[in-house]
Order: sequence, then structure tokens, then C-alpha cells
Amino acid sequence: MTILARPGLIAAAASAALLASATALAAPTFINILTGGTSGIYYPIGVALSQIYGEGIEGSKPSVQATKASVENLNLLQAGRGELALALGDAVADAWAGEAEAGFKTPLKNLRAIGAGYSNYIQIVASADSGIQTLEDLKGKRISVGAPKSGTELNARAIFKAAGLTYDDMGKVEFLPYGDSVELIKNRQLDATLQSSGLGMAAFRDLAATMPVRFIPVPAEVVEKIGSAAYQAGEIPANTYEGQTQAIPTAAIANIFVTQSGVSDEFAYEMTKLMFTNLDRLISAHAAAKGIKPETAAKNLPIPLHPGAERYYTEVGAL
Repeated sequence: MTILARPGLIAAAASAALLASATALAAPTFINILTGGTSGIYYPIGVALSQIYGEGIEGSKPSVQATKASVENLNLLQAGRGELALALGDAVADAWAGEAEAGFKTPLKNLRAIGAGYSNYIQIVASADSGIQTLEDLKGKRISVGAPKSGTELNARAIFKAAGLTYDDMGKVEFLPYGDSVELIKNRQLDATLQSSGLGMAAFRDLAATMPVRFIPVPAEVVEKIGSAAYQAGEIPANTYEGQTQAIPTAAIANIFVTQSGVSDEFAYEMTKLMFTNLDRLISAHAAAKGIKPETAAKNLPIPLHPGAERYYTEVGAL
């Protein structure tokens, strides 16, 4: 038996289908950008990216989440609780390999790279009256090394091990981010802090402008002893901070913009393209962004490129 549909029902069904389609098209695209502490560099760069994406991706709803940085960011991405994050290169390699001691219980195989960014520099600053001038002088002193199991703290462990030091050699070890560490140094409750950050970090600028401080060198031979390609010899140029009149040798580690496999190819392409076509805005947010360059962003990455990002680098001849 043939059943004939009434015209009114057909029209109603068509209207419902159109409404459902329009609703789907109008659904907002959430972009959660995982950064770090608000006194660091990840955060202002994340804020700038959220503004760029909000203007450049129709229907998007970007948000910026302040976190404990690299390790937390990567675990959140793996769980699908973010679309873009900044993380240190050594932490990204540890996450891909599932290094439990670094804070990764299993290999995080959902991670994909958008590209390498600017480098972080190991910056060890001590109050001038602490008497600290070398890594060896940290013995018996009160020091902060970043949040527990953060990228900074992993860097601290690597630096100290290469220099023949352990936390047990210190008088006291605090696990605090930039801002808290600086406040304790100002209050004479800490002697020094090791932080991994881009150059010209606001918290250290504030500290150097407030009181006499000394930046402690990390010699090239110590960097070499770390034995990881993620660490390269670098320097904090003279006059990066008030009163710092000489260049300070130290270790440099690349930061990586990371996404996850659940992000669509088209969306990853747009995020990559908008980032590189708006580098001037990122540099305005923080001068460290001057180190973000498309010609080097797709090279020497410890995890696979997202196909959407790969498409962008292919288009601009960077692969």
C-alpha cells in the first residue's frame, strides 16, 4: 500500500530540516587556549591569540585559561579540554613518550603540533645580598623552582643534575610560579628563583626595578651535559633587565604551540594561518614573540604536525 504524505507535513519537515541546519551552522566554535600564570609570557600571547581568533574565525568563542603551564596544558589537551596550548619542547617530548616522572602517566598520542614558537631561557635571579654568583653558590640557599611538575620545574631538575646539584643541596626549595617567587624575594623570604621564560618577563623586570639582583649564569658545558637536543646554549642579552649590564650565558628551550587530534584540519589551518599573519599583534602583546618565525616553526618538532598546520606551511613554502 502506498502512503501519500500531505503537503503540510512535507513543508513542516523541510522547515525543521532547514532550522536544524541553520542551528548547526550557527553553533559557536569554542577555542580554549591553555597558557600559564598571568605574570608569565604564555598568558599575554594567549590573550592576543584569543582576540585574533575571535575576529578572524566566524562564530568562534575563544577563551584563555591560566594554568600551571606545560605539563598541565598537555594533559588537558590529551583529554580534549583545550584546542591550543603553549608548552616547552622538552615537556612535549616527555608527554609523547609518556615519561611518568615528568608528569605523564601514559604516552599522550593525541597531541599534534601547530609549530615551534619563541625560545624560553633559563633565568636564575638572586637578590644581590644573597651572595649567590654561580650555580654552586645555590647550595644551602632558599630557592623557588616553579610549580611542581611544571615545565619550569622539569628544567630546574635538568639544570641542577647537569651541574652536579640536587634539591637536597638547597637550604629550602619552594615550588612557586614567577609572581609568587618574586614577591618572596622582595620580602627577603627567598634568596633566588629559577624560572623558564621568554626574555623580558614582567615579573623579573619588576623585581630588577625594585631591588639589586644578580642573574646567575648557566655555562655552556652544563647545558651540554644535559644531553638533550631540546636544550641549546643561549644567553640573556645585556640590559634585558635593569642593572643587568652584561650578557648572561644560559640554556634555551623552544616553546611549541600544541593542539590535539580532535581539532579539525580546517580549524587547525585557520589557527596556524591567523597566528602567522598577525605576528605584529603577538609582538605587541610581548616582545618574546619576535622569535616566532614560519620558516623554522615546522622543523625539529618532537610530535607530528597537525595536517591543518602542515597545509599552511606547505602553502608558504616552509616545509
